[in-house]
Amino acid sequence: MARLSVAPRAKDDAKFATFLDEYERRVEATPPGMCAVAMQLDLLRAGGCQTCGKCVPCREGIAHIETLLEEVLAFDVEPDVLDEIRAQATVVRDTADCAIGWHAAEVLLAGLNTFKEEFESHVKQGKCREGVAQTVPCETLCPAHVNVPAYIALAGSGDYAGAIGMIRKDNPFPTACAFVCEHPCENRCRRTLIDAPINIRGIKKFAVDQLAADKVPTPAPAAPTGKKIAIVGGGPSGLTCAYFCALMGHEVHVLEMRKQLGGMMRYGIPAYRFPRERLDEDIRAIVSAGNVTVHTECRIDAEGMRRLSEEYDAVYVAIGAQGGKTLKLDGADAEGVMSAVDLLTKIGDDEYPDFTGKNVVVVGGGNVAMDCARTSVRAGAASVTVAYRRRLEDMTALRAEIDSAMQEGVEMMTLQAPDHIEVENGQAVALYTQPQFIGPVKRGRPAPQKADKPLVRVPADVVLIAVGQDIESAPFEEAGMQADRTYFEADDGLKSVGSLDNVFVGGDCQVGSKTVIIAIGAGKVAARNIDDYLGFNHELDCDVEVPPAAANWRQPCGRVNIVERPARERKGDFDAVEVQMSAEEAFQEARRCLRCDHFGCGVLDEGRVQYV
Repeated sequence: MARLSVAPRAKDDAKFATFLDEYERRVEATPPGMCAVAMQLDLLRAGGCQTCGKCVPCREGIAHIETLLEEVLAFDVEPDVLDEIRAQATVVRDTADCAIGWHAAEVLLAGLNTFKEEFESHVKQGKCREGVAQTVPCETLCPAHVNVPAYIALAGSGDYAGAIGMIRKDNPFPTACAFVCEHPCENRCRRTLIDAPINIRGIKKFAVDQLAADKVPTPAPAAPTGKKIAIVGGGPSGLTCAYFCALMGHEVHVLEMRKQLGGMMRYGIPAYRFPRERLDEDIRAIVSAGNVTVHTECRIDAEGMRRLSEEYDAVYVAIGAQGGKTLKLDGADAEGVMSAVDLLTKIGDDEYPDFTGKNVVVVGGGNVAMDCARTSVRAGAASVTVAYRRRLEDMTALRAEIDSAMQEGVEMMTLQAPDHIEVENGQAVALYTQPQFIGPVKRGRPAPQKADKPLVRVPADVVLIAVGQDIESAPFEEAGMQADRTYFEADDGLKSVGSLDNVFVGGDCQVGSKTVIIAIGAGKVAARNIDDYLGFNHELDCDVEVPPAAANWRQPCGRVNIVERPARERKGDFDAVEVQMSAEEAFQEARRCLRCDHFGCGVLDEGRVQYV
């Protein structure tokens, strides 16, 4: 019998795995703004490379569609080519023998629908759709379009004031975003081609840890315009709009219903994640810009809203989504059952709960649920459990928040949907959950389904409902604004839909509960559009010079992550959990930046998107 050997194949597989890792890096670093037709062609080619060649639809069909797509990409096609591509892809999808051909065709058919305008522009106009151009990934994916490479270079050179000033050009909350931003800017970082995305948030935090934001002067405002603007809501979106409108020379009045400014940054994010004194640094800097008058504990009713519209040249409504959603459960009105938002709101005014010796159950799987769970640990709870109806990997909370909660002793009960609350003498004593099993994907996530299993009893003296947030829209609707279900309607320029002509809306109250940086981006857009509405076109300058780009450092290097204090230590207090980066860590991390604003597409005028 011939002797067998697996060594050559094993070596080839190892080499192939390394190659696939590099290919995966390329996919992860796909730049925003690239041509959708080119992307679809590359995906189809990848499917073609994987075919075994056994069945005709996969072997012949994919090759034929590749040829047609190459012609579309080259703008050299007949008008009916898209119909032919769709028909051929449908045949491959429906008749391919295995998932290789089916998936390649399914992705193409989805792309034909998703990028319909781009395909039609190639065929009918003979060019890419307007606006298609590769852009600097981090800057493009930041909702406020901050010049990330510039402030990384400034921080890396030790110019912390310059870094803060550069961030403020587009985002007046450098400290807030240093602590709580979900850093979408890192999602397509080109450094991924070499090793891993740059820790952009970490570098920003290092800068504001070296120099407080309120110690860096804001730019001088433009000449007074004589225009008055009312901002309803003192959260991230409202204060961002106030800051930029003030720098444009407009007189700004901020009306906040709570005792202090900050919105959900103060009344929704616990102090251990974002210390209140650090939030106040950003707020003091914003108010110091001049032209800003603050009115706290000022609730606006329908008549007040109409009066604002009449007395001010423009009004920006940014009231956030500060009302907690509830669940229709038996026992939900018992003592000990409360909205997660109500709990965090009280903490914002330093009213901390005492859960000593109590069993706490949090219902939900988002960042608010994790905030409540970790807060309950610090409030002395005997046990803290998160009940979530999907799997752990389906949670919308940041993975780092989930991991930190578990390190602090929080138990994750997944695939458990709340059924009812057991009550004794008016007090909650347990939450009953219905086990689930995961099913087909719906709206982008696998949907849970009721499992044929008995209810699970979870002891619970306190039940915190963290399943979403609502807005208080009734007074504003009565005044003439329109809301779709619970969120205000607006056009693409954030102009409110309704009878009040000079009103703009933005942030969570217009798009639903999102993130701090998304709210900041909306406030920036609103300020620019209000300025235009009032007949101006102010250009703002941060008066910071971008450092020259050094040659790329392309040696693979590990990413420096921000670490937290040990769980056994941090879970006993509300002090900041994150440990500051050292100077050598921050400078090494900044050196990893490839300066895409200077090298590659960023240096081309047509490759840079002009943001407001």
